Amino acid sequence: MNRRTFLASAATPLLLQAKKQKSPTLQAGPYVWTQHFGRLGQKPQEHIPDICAGFAGAGYKDVELMSMFLTPELEDITVKALKDNKLQCSVVYNGGPLHTPDAARATIDSTVALAQRLQRRFALKAITINPNPIGRAKTDDELKVQAGALNQLGQKLNALGLGQYLHQHAPEMADNAREWRAMLAQTDPKNLGVCLDVHWILRGKQDVMTLTKEAGPRLGSLHLRNSVNGVWSEDFGDGDIDYRQVAAYLKSIKYSGYLSVELAYDKETKITRSLEESLKLSRLYTEKVFGVKA
Repeated sequence: MNRRTFLASAATPLLLQAKKQKSPTLQAGPYVWTQHFGRLGQKPQEHIPDICAGFAGAGYKDVELMSMFLTPELEDITVKALKDNKLQCSVVYNGGPLHTPDAARATIDSTVALAQRLQRRFALKAITINPNPIGRAKTDDELKVQAGALNQLGQKLNALGLGQYLHQHAPEMADNAREWRAMLAQTDPKNLGVCLDVHWILRGKQDVMTLTKEAGPRLGSLHLRNSVNGVWSEDFGDGDIDYRQVAAYLKSIKYSGYLSVELAYDKETKITRSLEESLKLSRLYTEKVFGVKA
């Protein structure tokens, strides 16, 4: 073996390793559009083509849609809007009650049916699931039922080649993140990954980096927004959460999941520009801080 051949062969494993290490996928979610059209007294479901065009105009190539935009009645409209704007929908957000046996069965069945239906239309990769809050802390027995349901749903989605990510808002952060931690402790990582809605950790009075590190290798997605002095920002940028710290940790664990820009408005949020422009600025900030490209 001559020197050139040796060097080429030695480099091959590194090249293969580089190919295997995927970068995170930057995407955007439509929740802020529901607020935007709600302020105008309009239904967001009537503006699906406009929403998709806005994402594309802001430079996104991937989106995480809520299931409300993918009902059987709206499916054709949404799929056409995605295709017209060259958008991929890799993840779909869905919710439902999972803390009682009967409700859990219904949510499992409807979520699996949703996933099967959408798989036939586009390259779906995962379902983000949010167990419904019930206005009070769930009992230990209810949490046990919920965890069992998430395990079952994860097994069914795995059989379809799909992942499942657990989403949370403020209620799951109560009592030292009792519900959230119970779900991680009582489920198999093979069946349930984590979609960390980062700012809801802060609003739930928990430490962002502590929970991010607890989620660790189960992380499949992060929902990204920020606030200034407690008020959600018009675009995703610097603010109350140090996202450079989050990005450094993700880099250290070679994170390759989804980074989903999910803007939202508080009543006090000042709107100074078009939503498409805010989404574009948010994309540019995410690309800079997390070292990714849409």
